[in-house]
Amino acid sequence: MRRLVRLASALAFLVAATPVPAADIVLLVHGGAGALRSESTPERDAAAKAEIERALRAGWTVLKDGGSALDAVTVPVRILEDSPLFNAGKGAVLNNAGQAELDASIMEGHTRRAGAVAGLHTVKNPILLARAVMEQSPHVMMIGDGAEQFARQQGLELVEPSYFIVPERQRQLERAKAREKAKAGAIDPKATKGTVGAVALDRQGRLAAATSTGGMTNKRYGRVGDVPIIGAGTYADAQCAVSSTGWGEFFIRVGVARDICARVAYRGTPIDRAADEVLAEVKALGGDGGVIVLGADGRFALPYNSEGMYRGSIDADGKVTIAIFND
Repeated sequence: MRRLVRLASALAFLVAATPVPAADIVLLVHGGAGALRSESTPERDAAAKAEIERALRAGWTVLKDGGSALDAVTVPVRILEDSPLFNAGKGAVLNNAGQAELDASIMEGHTRRAGAVAGLHTVKNPILLARAVMEQSPHVMMIGDGAEQFARQQGLELVEPSYFIVPERQRQLERAKAREKAKAGAIDPKATKGTVGAVALDRQGRLAAATSTGGMTNKRYGRVGDVPIIGAGTYADAQCAVSSTGWGEFFIRVGVARDICARVAYRGTPIDRAADEVLAEVKALGGDGGVIVLGADGRFALPYNSEGMYRGSIDADGKVTIAIFND
């Protein structure tokens, strides 16, 4: 018996002393499922790809240096919020009143801590406020004036509402209002997309996801889409991380992000198939969009069922892959 105890102790020591192999770092980024071939130009596409690559390399540097997945999704989303090319932060689409109204969320997989914000007008980087809600408050979601008051208390940078407005978004709003006046519908399905997001796997095998958006052109009445709703637009657990982009009303009804990860956890469904199945449900209801999905084993998928989606990945060796359309 003593021999068995000694043997068990020795084995336990060996297991404890054996270093756990480092995970291969992976980072995925999306710039929204709103890409249309009719609006595509070589100059615009090149500029968008350059911003996505800049975001990918900044997040990859965090991971390469041993940083957390949480930091690695915060950094690229913040970069894309600062770019006027995407529907998040500066350059966000405008609501019916001509304002940018911003939402964001973030989630850490291994702890399942989460933070979300909605209805912002003056917070320069909504993703930083979402993270502050997660780390510096007992809450998961804050909205509107209360969220902006919390941002002031946290010392986050505030800007004038006009900071977010760019001419292209003003033109889009004018077209949307003309469509509405012509009784073609207040919402143009082709103008409902946008959003930026990231998912990451760090050297410790931890996952995180983050998403930020301006919502949809010509929205009103305090409309909130899927992005700040944990489980709809953003979700992460120990095995799976998802950031979504698309027609938020449908993503909420399907619970896209959580459903993908649930299929992986409970059914053992491969990442890519789980994402395809859930997006098929969105399509069946009349919506479209896309997701970026990353597993703890480093496998990932970037599917979409819209015309195009700005998307990119970077692997452990720093190899970058970026695409917009399916070619």
